[in-house]
Amino acid sequence: MPEKKNPGPSVKDDELYEELRDEGESKEKSARIANAAAASSRSHVGRKGGESGSYDDWTVDDLKKRAQELDIEGRSRMDKDELIRALRDH
Repeated sequence: MPEKKNPGPSVKDDELYEELRDEGESKEKSARIANAAAASSRSHVGRKGGESGSYDDWTVDDLKKRAQELDIEGRSRMDKDELIRALRDH
């Protein structure tokens, strides 16, 4: 097993940083999450972020626009349920 490298003094939670890197996250994202967790708590970091409404409340036009942003193929022929499923699976 390769030896773990020290991520440097800017990373405040080395253990979480390494877990995230092992899961395939980028160095920047891993450091950002690890530092946020060290500043508060790991469980609090998971609850941070914006509050987005349910796709069920979106209009078909809005769902198609979002699907276009994500470059989901076949979106123009999808009905609302198919769009929602494709967006959630993306």
